[in-house]
Amino acid sequence: MSEQSNTFLSKENLLTSDRIGALVFLLVCLCYGYQTTLIPLFPGDEYEPFTARTLPTLLTFAGIGLALILLVTGKQEPKKSCDTTPLNWKLLIGFLVLMALYGVGLTYLGFVLATGFFLLAGFYLLGERRKPILIGASFPFVIIFYLLLTQGLDIYLEPGLIYTLW
Repeated sequence: MSEQSNTFLSKENLLTSDRIGALVFLLVCLCYGYQTTLIPLFPGDEYEPFTARTLPTLLTFAGIGLALILLVTGKQEPKKSCDTTPLNWKLLIGFLVLMALYGVGLTYLGFVLATGFFLLAGFYLLGERRKPILIGASFPFVIIFYLLLTQGLDIYLEPGLIYTLW
């Protein structure tokens, strides 16, 4: 092999941050795809065009396709002596705590309130401070999505314990 092909196939050029991220995303999509096969179907659903497995399966294929595209087209990074970009651990931990609170909040607050507050807090963590944008980008989107799921697709979403106590 020539000197140029050796440098192209070196570890530095093959394992870029884009490709590593694509590999992790591909692994997550494959695990999610396996989990979609475990979704139980009602009797007679095997003849329906749209079941509980349809959307998760389409999402799996889309994710796998995007991960493969990123693996193939991942950019080569210029060689650096050291990476000086600090990782934002506070933001990562903040989102992990926020996701855990969202999981608990779904039970008590229901889909609309828990998802609205989750988006609002997520936008806040990402640096958005304008109240009209925070509220306007979270709650209207959640309400439209809720109406699409419950009225359009006839999917039952848990209203939450607070709603059932009223």
